[in-house]
Amino acid sequence: MHDGLTVEFDVHLGHGPAGRRELRPGNAPTEPDPPVGSVPRVARLMALAIRCEELIRRGEVADYADLARLGHVTRARITQIMNLLNLAPDIQEEILFLPSTTKGCDRIAERHLRRLSGVIDWTEQRRRWRSLRDDRMAG
Repeated sequence: MHDGLTVEFDVHLGHGPAGRRELRPGNAPTEPDPPVGSVPRVARLMALAIRCEELIRRGEVADYADLARLGHVTRARITQIMNLLNLAPDIQEEILFLPSTTKGCDRIAERHLRRLSGVIDWTEQRRRWRSLRDDRMAG
């Protein structure tokens, strides 16, 4: 027998225990917007240098030669990447949080930072970094 009563409510499929799919009440959660652009290559290399330094410090990797073997790159390339750690900490942080590249090439290339990482005085590094950043990010 049908009494003419209809009940409606929103449900969506979600993941339950052990990854099982289950019905859940309410609307499905909205997906976050996909990130626009890509992380600049120098930011990824900076993060890699920090991670590699941590691996060496903890003794999980013996030295740069080990890193080179594991990464299938030359020892010279590992040295170039690890030299990013010679930058002042605040410059390293700025590099890690550079804005995404949405079109064209990255504005700051690794070659720009190689010269900068060779400067020993952090005050001079900061001055040169500000000049480089302002010149490259303005265009």
